[in-house]
Amino acid sequence: MKKPKKVVTWKSIPRFFANLIMILFSVSCVFPIIWLFGSSLKTESEFMQSSMALPAAFNLKNYISIFTETKMLLYMLNSFRNTVISVAIIVVVSFLAAYVLSRYRFRGRNAIYNYFMLGMLIPIHALLVPMYVQFKQAGLANHWYTLLFPYIAFGLPISIMLIESYVASIPKELEEAAAIDGCGFFKTIFKVVFPLTGPILATVAIIQFFAVWNEFSFALILVSKEILRTVPVGLTMFKGAYTVDYPRMMAGILFTMFPVMLLYFAFSKRIIESMVAGAVKG
Repeated sequence: MKKPKKVVTWKSIPRFFANLIMILFSVSCVFPIIWLFGSSLKTESEFMQSSMALPAAFNLKNYISIFTETKMLLYMLNSFRNTVISVAIIVVVSFLAAYVLSRYRFRGRNAIYNYFMLGMLIPIHALLVPMYVQFKQAGLANHWYTLLFPYIAFGLPISIMLIESYVASIPKELEEAAAIDGCGFFKTIFKVVFPLTGPILATVAIIQFFAVWNEFSFALILVSKEILRTVPVGLTMFKGAYTVDYPRMMAGILFTMFPVMLLYFAFSKRIIESMVAGAVKG
């Protein structure tokens, strides 16, 4: 028997255009990475002749030079250390602050909450010069822990806002039941409330991970020692006074993107679930 032919109806036309738009959007997201990889395989002369043409050969010279001629591995270790410590402190501190602000009503509560929210309104670039002067005078510049202070300070406001709204949606009866069972204050927080806030805590950790890993301004002005440079600042070394080695720079960008992409693909399902849960609960 012949299969019945599919009839195109007016109802299927909007779906077709919606799928077409999503396909074009997906291609626009993937194409830059493909272009970066292709350009990283070129020589500098090839790239200057045509930035869109395919490489003449599969040349890994730019990637080899990153390991042998630069300190990109050291920069990645610095960025990784700053990111892990900052994200861990932000998650714990913002959770405790958000819990107190959500569960208790006391004099000055609104002032404290608004103080944290004010941090989201202040542009970072407006504070670069005063912070540089203060760090220099206090002797806090050019240390391995220097960048932790601004990263944590600027990461707390949005984290507290997200977690506070999530904690407010958790029934207080769960904590009352835990108290009846003999749980103390901290045991109730970390044994009952903390596991329930897992989705929003994962969302906060993801947001702050990418924010700290890609941060450039503070890393540029507060740290001048080469041994303490981070990845975003380290990538600028491919730029000279009059020329830019674009193929090597693109190889460096892809090399530094690899840990983030690996982390995303490894936990993509968890990341999507966390984002959706955080949006619904918030």
